[in-house]
Amino acid sequence: MEPLRIGVLGTARINEHTPIRPARDVGARIVAVAAREPERAQAYAEEHGIERALDDYAALVADPEVEVVYNPLPNALHAPWNLQAIAAGKHLLAEKPFASNAAEAAAVHRAASERPNLVVFNGFHYGYHPVFRRFKDVLRSGEIGDVQFVRAVMTVDVPDLSDIRWSWPLAGGALMDVGCYVIDALDHVAAELGGEAQLLAVKTGSRSGADPRVDSWAELTFALPGGVHGVAEVNLVGPREFSLTAIGSQGSLHQCNLSYVHTDDRLLVSTGSDARTEHLGRTSSFVHQMRAFRDAVRLGADYHTTTAAAVRNMRTIDAAYEMAGLPVRQTIERNE
Repeated sequence: MEPLRIGVLGTARINEHTPIRPARDVGARIVAVAAREPERAQAYAEEHGIERALDDYAALVADPEVEVVYNPLPNALHAPWNLQAIAAGKHLLAEKPFASNAAEAAAVHRAASERPNLVVFNGFHYGYHPVFRRFKDVLRSGEIGDVQFVRAVMTVDVPDLSDIRWSWPLAGGALMDVGCYVIDALDHVAAELGGEAQLLAVKTGSRSGADPRVDSWAELTFALPGGVHGVAEVNLVGPREFSLTAIGSQGSLHQCNLSYVHTDDRLLVSTGSDARTEHLGRTSSFVHQMRAFRDAVRLGADYHTTTAAAVRNMRTIDAAYEMAGLPVRQTIERNE
């Protein structure tokens, strides 16, 4: 297949995981990078073997050699540049959360719906890894019996209050940064159980010294199909954990690392006196995502990280903030 020609907006730390290393794995080209300071873009291009550095984001989106835009910018800039990329006729791999709020996500969804020839991909990479697919297979098989309880945890330690994840103007917060993952994971589980997850209750808290509008932790309670109880726990104060657990009437299922499977690919299955550990491979989930993205662009393959799913995800985040008495993240024009 012809190599994908990818342009990268900004010099975010995550770029090395997605898309730089995965691009090498699938034979894609990183043809350009843009940053707010051209000198930084040039230095970054030289450091990472990127073909060209461009002066600004608009130049990258307009560049005729760029066919795919990768958007890892701060949360508040996701929707504006997602819209710009779609308007320019580019395929899009967008970091999550997909937008600052559900209204923005819906605007991107509408724009993408008008360009059905474009692949617009919400970057929940974990869902393309064989470990998560196997989790869903075991859940669906009935091996652990009737599912009764599901718990998703994603916690990280972000001690520096100058980090953008603590920024109200940049649409920060625990629900935005890591909550979007666990909400998406519970949506997958709900689908395997034959329906949708319904948010029932939310508790949040803030960190001393941080903007009180920015949540440092959250606990969400869901009703899943069949009377299953679902819980999601997220925070920005650690300790680091990315796990997914299901308890059934005859056993349990535990994915040890939902997000960074290249560091831990264990799936633990326990049924009565029998327990086993399955290893599904430590190839990065970012690589699996890039393969799925390439196949969607080049072969028209189906993919599940759609704009419609992104809208559902952002609606749940907005509802969680409202339920907790916190303001929904604002569009960039209204940021304070």
